[in-house]
Amino acid sequence: MLNKDHPRYQSLVYRDKIVKAHQQGILADSGMIAHGRGETFDYLIGEKTTPNSQNTIDIAACYFLTSKKPVLSVNGNTTALVSEDVAELSKLLDIPIEINLYYRTPERIRNIEKVYTDLGVKELLGTDEDDFIDTPDLNGPRSPVSIEGIKKADLVFIPLEDGDRAEKLSALDKDILNIDLNPLSRTAQTSTVTIVDNIVRAMPAIITSINKYIDYDKKDLQEKIDNFDNKTNLNNAIQDIIKRFE
Repeated sequence: MLNKDHPRYQSLVYRDKIVKAHQQGILADSGMIAHGRGETFDYLIGEKTTPNSQNTIDIAACYFLTSKKPVLSVNGNTTALVSEDVAELSKLLDIPIEINLYYRTPERIRNIEKVYTDLGVKELLGTDEDDFIDTPDLNGPRSPVSIEGIKKADLVFIPLEDGDRAEKLSALDKDILNIDLNPLSRTAQTSTVTIVDNIVRAMPAIITSINKYIDYDKKDLQEKIDNFDNKTNLNNAIQDIIKRFE
């Protein structure tokens, strides 16, 4: 039983979700390690969405609203923590969801597929019934992508991803949006837009921001995009950490 008076209660709730996802065959063993690493960086930013991160969330919303063929890529950790938000975003903008796993097994695919179908997602790619093509210059189990999904996408949302895939997808002239608590990671450094925040805060904030900008003229949204620089964003995120300990 989780004690709501515990000073780390919210963090314990997320840990419990991770453990249950592992027990349910959604999350690989290494996913629990990755979650713990993320917690460390969340401590460093004060476990809150900074003004810089909120600005980046707004920019991500602008990208979603101006892209022609966006795709939401999900793995075990994303599914464990924010599957309901992912499904809501998919429905809001009629965006397909694509499953992409490093430790891919038929059982994990079926378990993750069930999560999203139970949430009412209509277009779910990356299942064992899908048609795949390898990502150029990317070796390993995350190389195959859906021909109808990431292969054709102009924007790929890859929260809680690994650097290899982020780097190779970026090289394909696609806009890459990601959520990564570590501003120094290769994923953060190679993506088009990096939201340095906890995914449990960032996902609902993205949905709120999209609803805020959904009726804006696309020229105004594009102007916001053109004025954004991810390197500056990441430097600001690092400075936010440094200032907390000065």
